Amino acid sequence: MTSAAVSAALPMLLLATVALLAVAALVGQPWLRERRRAQLRARPFPAAWRRILRRRVPIVARLPSELQLRLKGHIQVFVAEKPFIGCQGQAITNEVRVTIAAQACLLLLGHQRPDCYPRLRQILVYPDAFIANRERPLGAGLVQKQRRTLAGESWTQGQVILSWAEVVAGAADPTDGRNVALHEFAHQIDQDSGLADGRPWRPSPAKRRRWATVMSEAFERLRHEPSTVIDAYGASDPAEFFAVVTEVFFERPQELAAEAPAVYGELAELYRVNPSEW
Repeated sequence: MTSAAVSAALPMLLLATVALLAVAALVGQPWLRERRRAQLRARPFPAAWRRILRRRVPIVARLPSELQLRLKGHIQVFVAEKPFIGCQGQAITNEVRVTIAAQACLLLLGHQRPDCYPRLRQILVYPDAFIANRERPLGAGLVQKQRRTLAGESWTQGQVILSWAEVVAGAADPTDGRNVALHEFAHQIDQDSGLADGRPWRPSPAKRRRWATVMSEAFERLRHEPSTVIDAYGASDPAEFFAVVTEVFFERPQELAAEAPAVYGELAELYRVNPSEW
């Protein structure tokens, strides 16, 4: 090959090399990420973190030892990957991180190597309930401004917002069926395909149809009949129904299984755990 030919071929060779490197980087990313996560899970769980779990997240003590160990691995990955931001003077300490991460990872417990909320970019933590400004369309170009006091919120943009006081209160009693962290992270799972609609991703059309049927019937039933276990707030819309029954599934599983066995069955399949046996 002449020098002129070599010179002419160089740009194409460079482009091909760059393209191959880009493809290699894209292909290698999941493998590298999982290797890093495996290393995090393999680390000894800090003794100080164990004390935080005992003090702040008593539901962990109910788990079988194998699931406790798995949960701790998930917590280590979550804390390493997800940024926490304190708002209105809220300090972000290991106690805050571990307490919130433990409850978020409870929803991932059925998966040995979960993707760890791939859309979640950050967790914002307020010291107490916070004010959210909203605009509600009234039609004819009119908009009503609303101010709401909230304990938690989940955004499709990859943010979970929590009141630390409510997180602590929700975790303190693991049998009351009320847990703001479980509620908001359930919304994140629901938002896996975009907007929260009460229909998290299911792996087949048949499973999606069954989920829709079971949950729609239970939602309509809650709208017209009071429940002894599912909070009435779940009747607000299908997304809130899913988040509310997730709280109950983990904190009052036997009662949910007795009152709404089909709902319990769908949640057990989604989360791949059976809390009524803990």
